[in-house]
Amino acid sequence: MKSSRLEAFTDGVIAIIITIMVLELKVPDGASFAALSASAPIFFAYALSFVNVGLYWNNHHHLFQATDRIDGRVLWANLFLLFWLSLVPFVIRWLDAASFAAAPTAAYGVVLGMAAIGYELTERAIIAANGPDSKLARAIGSDWKGKISLALYIVAVPLAFVSQTLAIILYAAVVLLWLVPDRRLERMIEH
Repeated sequence: MKSSRLEAFTDGVIAIIITIMVLELKVPDGASFAALSASAPIFFAYALSFVNVGLYWNNHHHLFQATDRIDGRVLWANLFLLFWLSLVPFVIRWLDAASFAAAPTAAYGVVLGMAAIGYELTERAIIAANGPDSKLARAIGSDWKGKISLALYIVAVPLAFVSQTLAIILYAAVVLLWLVPDRRLERMIEH
């Protein structure tokens, strides 16, 4: 089975997620910079989430460029990923409504961590469909970035009940880890 429908569906869902996120941003109460600065924490959560969802979209694109065939496992794993990504606007809204309290801060990490698991499941399903010697399997290797990301989420979620600030710093660290370009897939596609 070809992946074009799955890719188009994923692109559409991610575009909707990003649109919902921006529509959830509230206009500041007033026309001053002080009113605008009061919105800074939720804008930061939006920006962090936008980059996170954008990273998934970018990496998903590269993932499918290195994929020759997909099967039902890939479809279901991809839906699992999209389910968790679709909850990002909800947890941003909850963070805002609860003033970044412990439970919504932890929930933010759970949602992002489950999306990371969904991405990992999608990768593994593609490798299973294409074989252990496939382009993707060779390019992914040990996937140290994925493992470090999951470890950071596992630490950050319970940490949110102690220090929301430290948990958010760890969530941002995951984004920074992935902002550094990962050329494994690009090199494999070029060759």
